[in-house]
Amino acid sequence: MSNDSKNNNPTVPNGHGTPAPAPSNFLRTIIEADMTAGVYAERKDNQGQPLPQVITRFPPEPNGYLHIGHAKSIWVNFGLARDYAGRCNLRFDDTNPEKEEQEYVDTIIDSVKWLGFDWKDTSGDHLYFASNYFDQLYQMAEYLITAGLAYVDSQSAEDMAANRGNFGEVGKDSPFRGRSPEESLDLFRRMKAGEFKDGAHIVRAKIDMASPNMNLRDPAIYRIRHAHHHRTGDKWCIYPMYDYTHPISDALENISHSICTLEFQDHRPFYDWVLEKLSDGGFLAKPVPRQYEFSRLNITYVVTSKRKLRQLVDEGIVDGWDDPRMSTLVGIRRRGYTPEAIQLFCERTGVTKSDGWIDMSSLEGALREDLDPKAPRATAVLRPLKLIIDNFPDGHIVACHAPVYPPAHPEHATALRHFPISKNVWIEREDFMETPVKGYFRLTPPTADKPGSRVRLRHGYVVECTGFDKDADGNVTAVHCNYFEDSKSGTEGSANYKVKGNIHWISVAHALEAEVRLYDRLFSDPHPDAGGKDFKLALNPHSKEVITAYLEPGLATAMPDDRYQFERHGYFVVDRVDAVAGKPVFNRTVTLKDSWGK
Repeated sequence: MSNDSKNNNPTVPNGHGTPAPAPSNFLRTIIEADMTAGVYAERKDNQGQPLPQVITRFPPEPNGYLHIGHAKSIWVNFGLARDYAGRCNLRFDDTNPEKEEQEYVDTIIDSVKWLGFDWKDTSGDHLYFASNYFDQLYQMAEYLITAGLAYVDSQSAEDMAANRGNFGEVGKDSPFRGRSPEESLDLFRRMKAGEFKDGAHIVRAKIDMASPNMNLRDPAIYRIRHAHHHRTGDKWCIYPMYDYTHPISDALENISHSICTLEFQDHRPFYDWVLEKLSDGGFLAKPVPRQYEFSRLNITYVVTSKRKLRQLVDEGIVDGWDDPRMSTLVGIRRRGYTPEAIQLFCERTGVTKSDGWIDMSSLEGALREDLDPKAPRATAVLRPLKLIIDNFPDGHIVACHAPVYPPAHPEHATALRHFPISKNVWIEREDFMETPVKGYFRLTPPTADKPGSRVRLRHGYVVECTGFDKDADGNVTAVHCNYFEDSKSGTEGSANYKVKGNIHWISVAHALEAEVRLYDRLFSDPHPDAGGKDFKLALNPHSKEVITAYLEPGLATAMPDDRYQFERHGYFVVDRVDAVAGKPVFNRTVTLKDSWGK
Protein backbone atom coordinates (compact mmCIF):
# COMPACT_ATOMS: atom_id res chain seq x y z
CA MET A 1 0.00 0.00 0.00
CA SER A 2 1.34 3.41 -0.91
CA ASN A 3 2.30 5.83 1.87
CA ASP A 4 0.83 8.65 -0.18
CA SER A 5 -2.45 9.37 1.61
CA LYS A 6 -4.07 10.40 -1.66
CA ASN A 7 -3.76 6.81 -2.81
CA ASN A 8 -4.73 5.18 0.47
CA ASN A 9 -7.83 3.06 0.22
CA PRO A 10 -7.93 1.01 3.41
CA THR A 11 -10.52 -1.72 3.65
CA VAL A 12 -12.19 -3.56 6.46
CA PRO A 13 -14.10 -6.87 6.53
CA ASN A 14 -17.87 -6.60 6.23
CA GLY A 15 -18.59 -9.79 8.17
CA HIS A 16 -18.63 -12.07 5.12
CA GLY A 17 -14.97 -12.02 4.15
CA THR A 18 -15.50 -9.33 1.51
CA PRO A 19 -13.44 -6.13 1.78
CA ALA A 20 -15.46 -2.96 2.17
CA PRO A 21 -14.24 0.65 2.25
CA ALA A 22 -13.19 1.68 5.75
CA PRO A 23 -15.44 4.40 7.15
CA SER A 24 -13.67 7.66 7.80
CA ASN A 25 -13.21 8.96 11.33
CA PHE A 26 -11.16 11.63 13.08
CA LEU A 27 -8.23 9.26 13.71
CA ARG A 28 -7.98 8.40 10.02
CA THR A 29 -8.13 12.09 9.19
CA ILE A 30 -5.21 12.78 11.58
CA ILE A 31 -3.14 9.89 10.24
CA GLU A 32 -3.72 10.82 6.62
CA ALA A 33 -2.79 14.45 7.32
CA ASP A 34 0.42 13.35 9.03
CA MET A 35 1.28 11.07 6.12
CA THR A 36 0.66 13.85 3.62
CA ALA A 37 2.87 16.21 5.64
CA GLY A 38 5.50 13.50 6.09
CA VAL A 39 5.61 14.05 9.86
CA TYR A 40 7.06 10.58 10.51
CA ALA A 41 8.40 9.86 7.03
CA GLU A 42 12.13 10.24 7.75
CA ARG A 43 12.45 8.02 10.81
CA LYS A 44 14.79 5.04 10.85
CA ASP A 45 15.25 2.15 13.24
CA ASN A 46 18.48 1.24 15.07
CA GLN A 47 19.77 -0.56 11.98
CA GLY A 48 19.15 2.46 9.78
CA GLN A 49 16.14 0.94 8.06
CA PRO A 50 13.11 3.16 7.29
CA LEU A 51 10.28 2.89 9.76
CA PRO A 52 6.61 2.81 8.79
CA GLN A 53 4.90 6.16 9.00
CA VAL A 54 2.20 4.65 11.21
CA ILE A 55 3.18 2.66 14.30
CA THR A 56 0.55 2.11 16.97
CA ARG A 57 0.45 -0.07 20.05
CA PHE A 58 -1.96 -1.94 22.30
CA PRO A 59 -0.60 -1.56 25.86
CA PRO A 60 -2.54 -3.66 28.43
CA GLU A 61 -1.47 -4.03 32.04
CA PRO A 62 -1.17 -7.77 32.82
CA ASN A 63 -3.32 -7.58 35.95
CA GLY A 64 -6.47 -9.30 34.68
CA TYR A 65 -8.31 -10.76 31.72
CA LEU A 66 -9.21 -8.63 28.72
CA HIS A 67 -12.90 -7.83 28.27
CA ILE A 68 -15.12 -6.77 25.38
CA GLY A 69 -14.17 -3.12 25.90
CA HIS A 70 -10.54 -3.96 25.19
CA ALA A 71 -11.60 -5.53 21.91
CA LYS A 72 -12.45 -2.07 20.58
CA SER A 73 -8.99 -0.72 21.45
CA ILE A 74 -7.34 -3.77 19.89
CA TRP A 75 -9.41 -3.34 16.74
CA VAL A 76 -8.65 0.39 16.53
CA ASN A 77 -4.89 0.12 17.03
CA PHE A 78 -4.18 -3.00 15.01
CA GLY A 79 -6.73 -2.05 12.36
CA LEU A 80 -5.29 1.41 11.71
CA ALA A 81 -1.77 0.01 11.50
CA ARG A 82 -2.96 -2.61 9.02
CA ASP A 83 -4.89 -0.16 6.87
CA TYR A 84 -2.01 2.31 6.59
CA ALA A 85 0.80 -0.19 5.90
CA GLY A 86 2.19 0.24 9.38
CA ARG A 87 2.53 -2.01 12.39
CA CYS A 88 1.06 -2.34 15.85
CA ASN A 89 3.12 -3.37 18.85
CA LEU A 90 1.78 -5.43 21.72
CA ARG A 91 3.29 -3.99 24.89
CA PHE A 92 2.65 -5.00 28.46
CA ASP A 93 2.75 -2.07 30.86
CA ASP A 94 4.01 -4.20 33.72
CA THR A 95 5.05 -1.57 36.28
CA ASN A 96 2.89 -2.74 39.20
CA PRO A 97 4.36 -6.04 40.43
CA GLU A 98 1.83 -6.58 43.22
CA LYS A 99 -1.05 -7.11 40.77
CA GLU A 100 0.60 -8.60 37.69
CA GLU A 101 1.11 -12.26 36.81
CA GLN A 102 2.39 -14.34 33.91
CA GLU A 103 -1.07 -15.95 33.69
CA TYR A 104 -2.48 -12.63 32.55
CA VAL A 105 0.32 -12.11 30.03
CA ASP A 106 -0.43 -15.50 28.48
CA THR A 107 -4.19 -14.99 28.24
CA ILE A 108 -3.82 -11.50 26.76
CA ILE A 109 -1.48 -12.81 24.06
CA ASP A 110 -3.93 -15.61 23.29
CA SER A 111 -6.93 -13.23 23.17
CA VAL A 112 -5.28 -10.76 20.77
CA LYS A 113 -4.32 -13.62 18.45
CA TRP A 114 -7.82 -15.04 18.65
CA LEU A 115 -9.25 -11.72 17.53
CA GLY A 116 -7.17 -12.08 14.37
CA PHE A 117 -4.27 -9.71 14.98
CA ASP A 118 -0.51 -10.17 15.14
CA TRP A 119 2.46 -8.04 16.14
CA LYS A 120 4.98 -9.83 13.96
CA ASP A 121 5.96 -8.55 10.54
CA THR A 122 8.90 -8.75 8.17
CA SER A 123 10.94 -6.53 10.49
CA GLY A 124 10.55 -8.79 13.51
CA ASP A 125 8.49 -9.66 16.55
CA HIS A 126 7.08 -6.51 18.14
CA LEU A 127 6.12 -7.89 21.53
CA TYR A 128 7.45 -5.65 24.30
CA PHE A 129 7.31 -5.15 28.05
CA ALA A 130 7.68 -1.87 29.90
CA SER A 131 9.96 -3.80 32.27
CA ASN A 132 12.39 -4.07 29.35
CA TYR A 133 13.02 -0.36 29.87
CA PHE A 134 13.49 -0.24 33.65
CA ASP A 135 17.19 0.65 33.36
CA GLN A 136 16.50 3.44 30.86
CA LEU A 137 13.53 4.72 32.84
CA TYR A 138 15.73 4.96 35.92
CA GLN A 139 18.48 6.84 34.04
CA MET A 140 15.92 9.30 32.66
CA ALA A 141 14.52 9.88 36.15
CA GLU A 142 18.04 10.66 37.39
CA TYR A 143 18.36 13.18 34.56
CA LEU A 144 15.06 14.87 35.48
CA ILE A 145 16.23 15.17 39.08
CA THR A 146 19.65 16.53 38.05
CA ALA A 147 18.00 19.04 35.72
CA GLY A 148 15.75 20.30 38.52
CA LEU A 149 12.67 18.87 36.83
CA ALA A 150 11.93 16.30 39.54
CA TYR A 151 12.53 15.86 43.26
CA VAL A 152 12.20 13.31 46.05
CA ASP A 153 9.22 14.03 48.29
CA SER A 154 9.19 12.62 51.82
CA GLN A 155 5.66 13.61 52.83
CA SER A 156 3.26 10.99 54.11
CA ALA A 157 0.64 9.80 51.65
CA GLU A 158 -2.01 11.63 53.68
CA ASP A 159 -0.14 14.94 53.66
CA MET A 160 0.58 14.63 49.98
CA ALA A 161 -3.09 14.06 49.19
CA ALA A 162 -4.15 16.99 51.37
CA ASN A 163 -1.60 19.36 49.82
CA ARG A 164 -2.56 18.35 46.30
CA GLY A 165 -5.76 20.36 46.57
CA ASN A 166 -8.83 19.74 44.46
CA PHE A 167 -10.65 21.20 41.49
CA GLY A 168 -11.71 24.20 43.51
CA GLU A 169 -8.49 24.71 45.44
CA VAL A 170 -4.92 25.01 44.19
CA GLY A 171 -2.32 22.69 45.62
CA LYS A 172 0.38 23.58 48.11
CA ASP A 173 4.05 23.04 47.46
CA SER A 174 5.57 20.15 49.32
CA PRO A 175 8.01 21.25 52.04
CA PHE A 176 10.54 19.06 50.19
CA ARG A 177 9.97 20.65 46.78
CA GLY A 178 12.99 22.91 47.28
CA ARG A 179 15.39 20.06 47.87
CA SER A 180 18.57 20.45 45.91
CA PRO A 181 19.04 18.12 42.93
CA GLU A 182 22.06 16.64 44.73
CA GLU A 183 20.04 15.70 47.83
CA SER A 184 17.15 14.30 45.79
CA LEU A 185 19.53 12.31 43.62
CA ASP A 186 21.23 10.83 46.66
CA LEU A 187 17.88 9.85 48.15
CA PHE A 188 16.74 8.36 44.83
CA ARG A 189 19.84 6.19 44.60
CA ARG A 190 19.35 5.04 48.18
CA MET A 191 15.73 4.23 47.35
CA LYS A 192 17.02 2.05 44.54
CA ALA A 193 19.48 0.40 46.91
CA GLY A 194 16.63 -0.66 49.18
CA GLU A 195 17.42 1.51 52.21
CA PHE A 196 13.84 2.70 52.77
CA LYS A 197 10.48 1.10 53.47
CA ASP A 198 7.52 1.34 51.13
CA GLY A 199 6.00 4.81 51.20
CA ALA A 200 8.98 6.52 52.86
CA HIS A 201 9.81 8.58 49.75
CA ILE A 202 8.45 9.16 46.29
CA VAL A 203 9.86 10.91 43.21
CA ARG A 204 7.66 13.64 41.71
CA ALA A 205 7.94 15.70 38.57
CA LYS A 206 8.25 19.42 39.34
CA ILE A 207 5.59 21.10 37.22
CA ASP A 208 2.85 23.33 38.72
CA MET A 209 0.95 22.78 41.97
CA ALA A 210 -1.52 25.48 40.93
CA SER A 211 -2.40 23.90 37.59
CA PRO A 212 -6.14 23.45 36.93
CA ASN A 213 -5.21 20.02 35.56
CA MET A 214 -4.71 17.81 38.61
CA ASN A 215 -2.39 15.56 36.60
CA LEU A 216 0.17 18.37 36.39
CA ARG A 217 0.33 19.02 40.15
CA ASP A 218 3.75 17.45 40.55
CA PRO A 219 2.73 13.92 39.52
CA ALA A 220 4.59 10.94 40.96
CA ILE A 221 7.04 9.18 38.67
CA TYR A 222 8.69 6.61 41.01
CA ARG A 223 7.62 4.86 44.22
CA ILE A 224 9.14 2.27 46.54
CA ARG A 225 7.66 -1.22 46.27
CA HIS A 226 9.47 -4.16 47.84
CA ALA A 227 7.66 -6.69 45.66
CA HIS A 228 8.66 -9.57 43.41
CA HIS A 229 8.15 -8.81 39.72
CA HIS A 230 6.99 -11.60 37.43
CA ARG A 231 9.75 -10.83 34.89
CA THR A 232 12.55 -8.96 36.71
CA GLY A 233 12.32 -10.89 39.96
CA ASP A 234 13.77 -9.01 42.94
CA LYS A 235 16.18 -6.81 41.00
CA TRP A 236 14.12 -3.69 41.68
CA CYS A 237 12.47 -2.30 44.80
CA ILE A 238 11.45 0.96 43.09
CA TYR A 239 9.05 0.99 40.19
CA PRO A 240 8.09 3.73 37.71
CA MET A 241 4.54 5.04 37.59
CA TYR A 242 2.34 4.31 34.59
CA ASP A 243 1.96 7.94 33.46
CA TYR A 244 5.74 8.33 33.42
CA THR A 245 6.49 4.97 31.82
CA HIS A 246 3.89 5.05 29.10
CA PRO A 247 5.11 8.00 26.97
CA ILE A 248 8.73 6.88 27.28
CA SER A 249 7.84 3.35 26.18
CA ASP A 250 5.97 4.81 23.21
CA ALA A 251 8.98 6.89 22.20
CA LEU A 252 11.49 4.05 22.61
CA GLU A 253 9.31 1.88 20.37
CA ASN A 254 8.95 4.61 17.72
CA ILE A 255 5.20 4.86 18.15
CA SER A 256 3.75 7.56 15.93
CA HIS A 257 0.13 7.69 17.05
CA SER A 258 -0.53 6.74 20.68
CA ILE A 259 -4.23 5.99 20.67
CA CYS A 260 -6.13 5.48 23.92
CA THR A 261 -9.57 6.04 25.42
CA LEU A 262 -11.02 9.30 26.67
CA GLU A 263 -10.23 8.79 30.35
CA PHE A 264 -6.59 9.51 29.45
CA GLN A 265 -7.35 12.87 27.86
CA ASP A 266 -6.45 14.82 30.99
CA HIS A 267 -3.21 12.85 31.23
CA ARG A 268 -2.06 14.01 27.80
CA PRO A 269 -0.36 17.25 29.03
CA PHE A 270 1.90 15.19 31.29
CA TYR A 271 2.50 12.73 28.43
CA ASP A 272 3.68 15.68 26.31
CA TRP A 273 5.72 17.17 29.18
CA VAL A 274 7.67 13.95 29.71
CA LEU A 275 8.47 13.58 26.01
CA GLU A 276 9.41 17.23 25.61
CA LYS A 277 11.82 17.28 28.56
CA LEU A 278 13.47 13.96 27.71
CA SER A 279 13.78 14.66 23.98
CA ASP A 280 15.31 18.05 24.79
CA GLY A 281 17.71 16.18 27.08
CA GLY A 282 18.78 13.94 24.21
CA PHE A 283 17.21 10.73 25.49
CA LEU A 284 14.44 10.44 22.92
CA ALA A 285 14.45 11.01 19.18
CA LYS A 286 12.20 13.55 17.51
CA PRO A 287 9.50 13.66 16.26
CA VAL A 288 8.03 12.20 19.43
CA PRO A 289 4.72 10.32 19.54
CA ARG A 290 1.41 12.14 19.86
CA GLN A 291 -1.48 10.92 21.97
CA TYR A 292 -5.07 10.87 20.70
CA GLU A 293 -8.19 9.74 22.53
CA PHE A 294 -11.43 8.13 21.40
CA SER A 295 -14.54 7.09 23.31
CA ARG A 296 -14.41 3.77 25.08
CA LEU A 297 -16.86 1.00 24.31
CA ASN A 298 -19.74 0.96 26.80
CA ILE A 299 -22.20 -1.90 26.34
CA THR A 300 -25.45 -2.37 28.20
CA TYR A 301 -26.10 -5.38 30.44
CA VAL A 302 -22.42 -5.98 31.28
CA VAL A 303 -19.82 -4.82 33.77
CA THR A 304 -16.22 -4.37 32.68
CA SER A 305 -14.60 -3.21 35.92
CA LYS A 306 -11.73 -5.59 36.67
CA ARG A 307 -12.53 -5.36 40.37
CA LYS A 308 -16.16 -6.31 39.81
CA LEU A 309 -15.30 -9.08 37.37
CA ARG A 310 -12.89 -10.50 39.94
CA GLN A 311 -15.62 -10.27 42.57
CA LEU A 312 -17.94 -12.33 40.38
CA VAL A 313 -15.24 -14.99 40.12
CA ASP A 314 -14.01 -14.95 43.71
CA GLU A 315 -17.53 -15.15 45.16
CA GLY A 316 -18.50 -18.05 42.91
CA ILE A 317 -21.28 -16.11 41.21
CA VAL A 318 -19.86 -17.28 37.87
CA ASP A 319 -17.84 -20.36 36.96
CA GLY A 320 -14.51 -18.62 36.42
CA TRP A 321 -13.00 -15.96 34.18
CA ASP A 322 -14.10 -17.89 31.10
CA ASP A 323 -17.71 -18.34 32.18
CA PRO A 324 -19.72 -17.77 28.97
CA ARG A 325 -21.78 -15.10 30.73
CA MET A 326 -18.72 -12.98 31.49
CA SER A 327 -17.72 -9.95 29.42
CA THR A 328 -14.12 -11.22 29.30
CA LEU A 329 -12.80 -12.20 25.88
CA VAL A 330 -12.12 -15.73 27.15
CA GLY A 331 -15.75 -15.83 28.29
CA ILE A 332 -17.36 -14.64 25.08
CA ARG A 333 -15.03 -16.91 23.11
CA ARG A 334 -16.28 -19.88 25.14
CA ARG A 335 -19.81 -18.60 24.61
CA GLY A 336 -19.26 -19.08 20.87
CA TYR A 337 -18.66 -15.54 19.63
CA THR A 338 -16.49 -15.23 16.54
CA PRO A 339 -13.62 -12.80 15.95
CA GLU A 340 -15.34 -11.70 12.74
CA ALA A 341 -18.51 -10.77 14.62
CA ILE A 342 -16.59 -8.71 17.16
CA GLN A 343 -14.69 -6.88 14.42
CA LEU A 344 -17.94 -6.22 12.58
CA PHE A 345 -19.46 -4.86 15.77
CA CYS A 346 -16.47 -2.59 16.40
CA GLU A 347 -16.66 -1.28 12.86
CA ARG A 348 -20.35 -0.48 13.22
CA THR A 349 -19.96 1.31 16.54
CA GLY A 350 -17.43 3.61 14.91
CA VAL A 351 -14.67 5.78 16.37
CA THR A 352 -15.74 9.05 17.97
CA LYS A 353 -14.91 11.39 20.83
CA SER A 354 -18.40 11.18 22.31
CA ASP A 355 -19.08 8.72 25.10
CA GLY A 356 -22.30 6.77 24.83
CA TRP A 357 -23.92 3.39 25.36
CA ILE A 358 -24.26 0.64 22.78
CA ASP A 359 -27.08 -1.82 23.35
CA MET A 360 -26.12 -5.46 23.75
CA SER A 361 -28.53 -6.29 20.93
CA SER A 362 -26.10 -4.63 18.49
CA LEU A 363 -23.34 -7.06 19.45
CA GLU A 364 -25.72 -10.01 19.27
CA GLY A 365 -26.98 -8.79 15.90
CA ALA A 366 -23.44 -8.69 14.49
CA LEU A 367 -22.93 -12.25 15.72
CA ARG A 368 -26.12 -13.50 14.08
CA GLU A 369 -25.16 -11.79 10.84
CA ASP A 370 -21.76 -13.47 10.88
CA LEU A 371 -23.02 -16.94 11.79
CA ASP A 372 -26.17 -17.12 9.69
CA PRO A 373 -24.51 -17.72 6.28
CA LYS A 374 -21.87 -20.14 7.53
CA ALA A 375 -23.03 -22.09 10.59
CA PRO A 376 -23.96 -25.72 9.77
CA ARG A 377 -27.58 -26.54 10.56
CA ALA A 378 -28.60 -29.28 12.99
CA THR A 379 -31.71 -30.51 14.76
CA ALA A 380 -32.01 -30.48 18.54
CA VAL A 381 -34.92 -31.16 20.87
CA LEU A 382 -34.37 -29.18 24.05
CA ARG A 383 -37.62 -29.88 25.97
CA PRO A 384 -38.39 -33.46 24.91
CA LEU A 385 -41.79 -35.12 24.70
CA LYS A 386 -42.18 -38.58 23.17
CA LEU A 387 -44.25 -38.92 20.00
CA ILE A 388 -45.31 -42.50 19.18
CA ILE A 389 -46.19 -43.21 15.55
CA ASP A 390 -48.57 -46.09 16.20
CA ASN A 391 -48.88 -47.34 12.61
CA PHE A 392 -45.13 -47.18 11.93
CA PRO A 393 -43.85 -50.79 11.77
CA ASP A 394 -41.89 -51.96 14.80
CA GLY A 395 -38.16 -52.01 14.09
CA HIS A 396 -38.66 -50.17 10.80
CA ILE A 397 -36.17 -47.36 10.02
CA VAL A 398 -36.35 -44.91 7.13
CA ALA A 399 -33.45 -42.64 6.18
CA CYS A 400 -34.07 -38.91 6.00
CA HIS A 401 -31.75 -36.11 5.01
CA ALA A 402 -31.46 -32.33 5.09
CA PRO A 403 -28.96 -29.67 3.98
CA VAL A 404 -25.96 -29.12 6.21
CA TYR A 405 -25.45 -25.50 5.22
CA PRO A 406 -27.74 -22.53 4.51
CA PRO A 407 -28.33 -21.62 0.86
CA ALA A 408 -25.69 -18.84 0.95
CA HIS A 409 -22.93 -21.29 1.84
CA PRO A 410 -20.77 -22.46 -1.12
CA GLU A 411 -21.27 -26.15 -0.23
CA HIS A 412 -25.04 -26.01 0.26
CA ALA A 413 -25.90 -27.82 -2.96
CA THR A 414 -24.07 -31.04 -2.13
CA ALA A 415 -23.58 -31.27 1.62
CA LEU A 416 -26.32 -33.29 3.31
CA ARG A 417 -26.78 -34.60 6.83
CA HIS A 418 -28.50 -37.95 7.30
CA PHE A 419 -30.67 -39.17 10.18
CA PRO A 420 -33.25 -41.96 10.57
CA ILE A 421 -36.91 -41.90 11.55
CA SER A 422 -38.42 -44.71 13.59
CA LYS A 423 -41.60 -45.53 15.52
CA ASN A 424 -40.72 -43.33 18.52
CA VAL A 425 -39.40 -39.81 18.12
CA TRP A 426 -38.70 -36.90 20.42
CA ILE A 427 -40.49 -33.62 19.74
CA GLU A 428 -40.49 -30.31 21.57
CA ARG A 429 -42.98 -30.26 24.44
CA GLU A 430 -44.39 -26.98 23.15
CA ASP A 431 -45.34 -28.70 19.87
CA PHE A 432 -48.31 -30.39 21.54
CA MET A 433 -51.21 -28.61 23.18
CA GLU A 434 -54.10 -30.50 24.76
CA THR A 435 -56.41 -27.49 24.54
CA PRO A 436 -55.11 -25.37 21.69
CA VAL A 437 -55.27 -21.60 21.62
CA LYS A 438 -56.34 -19.70 18.54
CA GLY A 439 -53.69 -19.78 15.81
CA TYR A 440 -51.93 -22.89 17.16
CA PHE A 441 -51.01 -25.12 14.19
CA ARG A 442 -48.99 -27.88 15.79
CA LEU A 443 -50.14 -31.17 17.34
CA THR A 444 -53.57 -31.17 18.97
CA PRO A 445 -55.70 -34.21 19.93
CA PRO A 446 -58.98 -35.23 18.26
CA THR A 447 -62.25 -34.03 19.74
CA ALA A 448 -65.82 -35.23 19.43
CA ASP A 449 -66.39 -33.11 16.34
CA LYS A 450 -63.04 -33.17 14.53
CA PRO A 451 -59.93 -35.31 14.06
CA GLY A 452 -56.55 -34.50 15.53
CA SER A 453 -54.35 -31.99 13.75
CA ARG A 454 -51.88 -32.85 11.04
CA VAL A 455 -48.31 -31.61 10.92
CA ARG A 456 -45.22 -32.47 8.97
CA LEU A 457 -42.28 -33.98 10.77
CA ARG A 458 -39.64 -31.79 9.16
CA HIS A 459 -37.78 -33.67 6.38
CA GLY A 460 -39.98 -36.71 7.17
CA TYR A 461 -43.65 -37.64 7.05
CA VAL A 462 -46.99 -35.96 7.66
CA VAL A 463 -48.62 -37.32 10.83
CA GLU A 464 -52.05 -36.95 12.39
CA CYS A 465 -52.47 -36.76 16.15
CA THR A 466 -54.66 -39.56 17.59
CA GLY A 467 -54.30 -39.04 21.34
CA PHE A 468 -51.97 -38.69 24.30
CA ASP A 469 -50.97 -40.28 27.62
CA LYS A 470 -50.88 -38.69 31.07
CA ASP A 471 -49.34 -39.72 34.36
CA ALA A 472 -51.06 -39.74 37.75
CA ASP A 473 -50.29 -36.05 38.23
CA GLY A 474 -51.95 -35.09 34.97
CA ASN A 475 -48.72 -34.43 33.06
CA VAL A 476 -48.61 -35.38 29.40
CA THR A 477 -46.02 -38.16 29.02
CA ALA A 478 -46.47 -39.14 25.35
CA VAL A 479 -48.42 -38.18 22.25
CA HIS A 480 -49.79 -40.68 19.73
CA CYS A 481 -50.19 -40.25 15.98
CA ASN A 482 -50.42 -42.08 12.66
CA TYR A 483 -48.25 -41.35 9.66
CA PHE A 484 -49.07 -41.25 5.96
CA GLU A 485 -46.61 -43.48 4.17
CA ASP A 486 -46.82 -41.61 0.84
CA SER A 487 -46.16 -38.19 2.40
CA LYS A 488 -42.38 -38.33 2.86
CA SER A 489 -40.57 -35.11 2.10
CA GLY A 490 -38.89 -35.14 -1.29
CA THR A 491 -41.27 -37.70 -2.80
CA GLU A 492 -44.07 -37.15 -5.31
CA GLY A 493 -46.77 -37.91 -2.77
CA SER A 494 -45.66 -35.17 -0.39
CA ALA A 495 -47.35 -32.57 -2.61
CA ASN A 496 -50.74 -34.10 -1.82
CA TYR A 497 -50.53 -33.00 1.82
CA LYS A 498 -51.04 -29.38 2.76
CA VAL A 499 -50.35 -28.69 6.42
CA LYS A 500 -49.63 -25.51 8.36
CA GLY A 501 -47.46 -27.05 11.07
CA ASN A 502 -43.87 -28.20 10.52
CA ILE A 503 -42.11 -29.49 13.62
CA HIS A 504 -38.67 -30.80 14.57
CA TRP A 505 -38.02 -34.31 15.80
CA ILE A 506 -35.27 -36.80 16.64
CA SER A 507 -35.54 -40.60 16.55
CA VAL A 508 -35.52 -41.86 20.14
CA ALA A 509 -33.42 -44.91 19.28
CA HIS A 510 -30.78 -42.86 17.48
CA ALA A 511 -30.74 -39.57 19.40
CA LEU A 512 -27.54 -38.23 20.91
CA GLU A 513 -28.15 -37.33 24.54
CA ALA A 514 -26.13 -34.25 25.43
CA GLU A 515 -25.77 -31.59 28.08
CA VAL A 516 -26.87 -28.21 26.77
CA ARG A 517 -26.30 -25.00 28.67
CA LEU A 518 -28.76 -22.25 27.93
CA TYR A 519 -26.94 -18.99 28.63
CA ASP A 520 -28.55 -15.58 28.76
CA ARG A 521 -27.42 -12.12 29.84
CA LEU A 522 -25.81 -12.10 33.27
CA PHE A 523 -27.62 -8.91 34.31
CA SER A 524 -31.25 -7.88 33.93
CA ASP A 525 -30.48 -4.16 34.30
CA PRO A 526 -28.98 -2.41 31.24
CA HIS A 527 -26.72 -0.39 33.57
CA PRO A 528 -26.05 -2.77 36.46
CA ASP A 529 -23.38 -0.67 38.19
CA ALA A 530 -24.39 2.86 37.21
CA GLY A 531 -24.63 5.56 39.86
CA GLY A 532 -22.95 3.49 42.54
CA LYS A 533 -25.60 0.75 42.44
CA ASP A 534 -24.81 -2.69 43.87
CA PHE A 535 -24.36 -4.55 40.61
CA LYS A 536 -25.08 -7.91 42.25
CA LEU A 537 -28.69 -6.85 42.83
CA ALA A 538 -29.12 -6.80 39.04
CA LEU A 539 -28.01 -10.41 38.50
CA ASN A 540 -30.33 -12.31 36.17
CA PRO A 541 -31.46 -15.51 37.99
CA HIS A 542 -32.16 -17.13 34.62
CA SER A 543 -28.75 -16.43 33.07
CA LYS A 544 -27.82 -20.13 33.03
CA GLU A 545 -29.93 -23.27 32.73
CA VAL A 546 -28.44 -26.72 32.23
CA ILE A 547 -30.66 -29.26 30.47
CA THR A 548 -30.40 -32.70 28.89
CA ALA A 549 -31.34 -32.44 25.24
CA TYR A 550 -31.55 -34.85 22.31
CA LEU A 551 -29.60 -34.07 19.16
CA GLU A 552 -29.34 -35.62 15.73
CA PRO A 553 -26.79 -38.47 15.84
CA GLY A 554 -24.23 -36.86 13.52
CA LEU A 555 -23.32 -34.34 16.23
CA ALA A 556 -21.48 -37.07 18.16
CA THR A 557 -18.38 -36.14 16.16
CA ALA A 558 -18.62 -32.41 16.93
CA MET A 559 -15.37 -30.94 18.26
CA PRO A 560 -14.71 -28.13 20.76
CA ASP A 561 -15.42 -24.67 19.27
CA ASP A 562 -17.56 -26.14 16.47
CA ARG A 563 -20.57 -23.87 15.95
CA TYR A 564 -24.01 -24.85 14.73
CA GLN A 565 -27.40 -23.37 14.22
CA PHE A 566 -29.86 -25.56 16.07
CA GLU A 567 -32.79 -24.93 13.77
CA ARG A 568 -35.50 -22.97 15.50
CA HIS A 569 -33.51 -22.55 18.74
CA GLY A 570 -30.45 -20.45 17.99
CA TYR A 571 -26.70 -20.73 17.61
CA PHE A 572 -24.74 -23.15 19.77
CA VAL A 573 -21.07 -24.02 20.23
CA VAL A 574 -19.33 -27.11 21.55
CA ASP A 575 -17.84 -26.14 24.90
CA ARG A 576 -14.07 -25.81 24.62
CA VAL A 577 -13.44 -26.94 28.21
CA ASP A 578 -15.87 -29.67 29.26
CA ALA A 579 -16.61 -31.53 26.03
CA VAL A 580 -14.96 -34.94 25.50
CA ALA A 581 -14.80 -37.16 22.43
CA GLY A 582 -18.21 -38.56 21.62
CA LYS A 583 -19.89 -36.53 24.40
CA PRO A 584 -20.11 -32.91 23.31
CA VAL A 585 -21.41 -30.25 25.67
CA PHE A 586 -23.15 -27.37 23.93
CA ASN A 587 -23.40 -23.74 25.00
CA ARG A 588 -26.10 -21.49 23.61
CA THR A 589 -24.35 -18.56 22.00
CA VAL A 590 -27.36 -16.48 21.00
CA THR A 591 -30.98 -17.00 20.07
CA LEU A 592 -32.16 -16.72 16.48
CA LYS A 593 -33.72 -13.34 17.09
CA ASP A 594 -33.63 -10.68 19.76
CA SER A 595 -36.41 -11.39 22.20
CA TRP A 596 -34.82 -9.85 25.30
CA GLY A 597 -37.42 -8.24 27.55
CA LYS A 598 -40.26 -9.06 25.17
